[in-house]
Amino acid sequence: MLTQLALLVAITFVPALELRASIPYGYLQSSMPFGLAVAVCLLANVALAPVVWIFLDRAVHLLLRFDWIRVIYEKMVVRTQRNVEPWVNKWGVLGLGLFIGIPLPGSGVYSGALGAYLLGFRFRDFMAASVIGVLMAGGIVSLVMVSGSSAFDLLLSRGAR
Repeated sequence: MLTQLALLVAITFVPALELRASIPYGYLQSSMPFGLAVAVCLLANVALAPVVWIFLDRAVHLLLRFDWIRVIYEKMVVRTQRNVEPWVNKWGVLGLGLFIGIPLPGSGVYSGALGAYLLGFRFRDFMAASVIGVLMAGGIVSLVMVSGSSAFDLLLSRGAR
């Protein structure tokens, strides 16, 4: 069981996979109770958020020591922050949480951290958005797993009308 728990955490920590892959793995391949597998994946994904943020912060500060990178960074990021500021002010933590929580490729804690960092979110706001997003994604993925292919059939039949 310890090996299965470690594997769930490891899958959750993979940038392109996160809990969008670890929950299905826990459901389909693991012998542990599904509720335990989901809880492990959720906790691992939430625990990943500060690690990614801190690493990103350190990496950016290290790279900004190079003048040519700093010039590009300031030009692109400051302009983006200024253009996106009305959206961030309007949707803020909830908007970032929705982005993190939609279980599609390209969304998740890693990309949410990058976006939040570049948009000037505070760490605690990013963490709040991460918890919202991880819970949302975990709920959606779990629901799809327990409902089986009928969830996909429902989505496809609604979309075909």
